Amino acid sequence: MDLILWRHAEAEIAVPGQDDLQRALTPKGERQARRMAAWLNHRLAATTRVLVSPALRCRQTVEALGREVRIVPSIAPDAPFSALVEASRWPRSAEPVLLCGHQPTLGQLAAHLLAGVEQDWAVKKGAVWWLRWRQRDGQPEVTLHAVQGPDAL
Repeated sequence: MDLILWRHAEAEIAVPGQDDLQRALTPKGERQARRMAAWLNHRLAATTRVLVSPALRCRQTVEALGREVRIVPSIAPDAPFSALVEASRWPRSAEPVLLCGHQPTLGQLAAHLLAGVEQDWAVKKGAVWWLRWRQRDGQPEVTLHAVQGPDAL
C-alpha cells in the first residue's frame, strides 16, 4: 500500500477571531500547491483515494490535482495520527491513499510508521512524504519512497 502524506501549502496567518478552518492559501501557497499537484499527477495511480481535512487551506491545496476528493472531518487540525491511520485504512487499503492534512499530525504519523517512535517530525508546508508498505521475506516493511517539497520543483 502506498500512503502519500501532503501537508497543506502556505496559508494566511490567523487573525483574532478567525475560524482556523477558514484560513486560505497565500499566493505563494497557491503556487506551491500547483507545483506539487503537477509532480503528484505524474506519479499517482488513477485509483488513488484523496482524503482531505475540512480546512479551507487543505481543500485549496488539493484543488490543483483535478481529482475527486473526499473531505474527512476526522483528519482536521489537531487530530491524533490514529485518525489518519483509520481514515486511510493503513496498511489494508487496496488502492493508494493521499492524505492532505496538518502538522504536527502528519509528522507524528510518519515517525510512527517509519521508525515506531512518537515524535514530532517536521513536514514542510506543501511537501509530500510518500510511504510504502509491503511484505518482504514474509515480514511487513515500511519504506520511504519519496520526499518532495514544492519549492524544489
